[in-house]
Amino acid sequence: MTMEILLALGSNLGNRRVILESAWQEIGNLPEIKTLRISRFYETQPVGGPINQPEFLNAVGIIITTLPPRRLLEKLQEIENRFGRVRTEHWGPRTLDIDILLYGNEVILTPTLTIPHPEMLHRRFVLEPAAEIAADTVHPITGQTIREHLHRIK
Repeated sequence: MTMEILLALGSNLGNRRVILESAWQEIGNLPEIKTLRISRFYETQPVGGPINQPEFLNAVGIIITTLPPRRLLEKLQEIENRFGRVRTEHWGPRTLDIDILLYGNEVILTPTLTIPHPEMLHRRFVLEPAAEIAADTVHPITGQTIREHLHRIK
């Protein structure tokens, strides 16, 4: 079955724009994935994690895929790793971060994967680009649109 997925992409190390553009292209090069659209890039301050990190460049994209959620996560983590992602510090600086925000209308709670992304509704740097390309998408737990959630945190 083909599912529509909302992904968040971010980078605060290296040439952030090139990294995000290249990662989006690599996602689209996977045979099981078709990229539909991506938001513009948003410059944002780091949230949480160590102080004095460089600013992030963030975007949200929409893909369609036949991959099940866990397999999609594995493929996205492989791309992160190819771009030099090192997981040493929680919310630390990183060359590339790709998060699955929504996987259709599914709610998934496992030790390694939580969908919808548990922090997405509290993060302007996710909701603002998501609203740009998917404002009327309904969050499967709250029943409210991304636009409604964005207005709530403004």
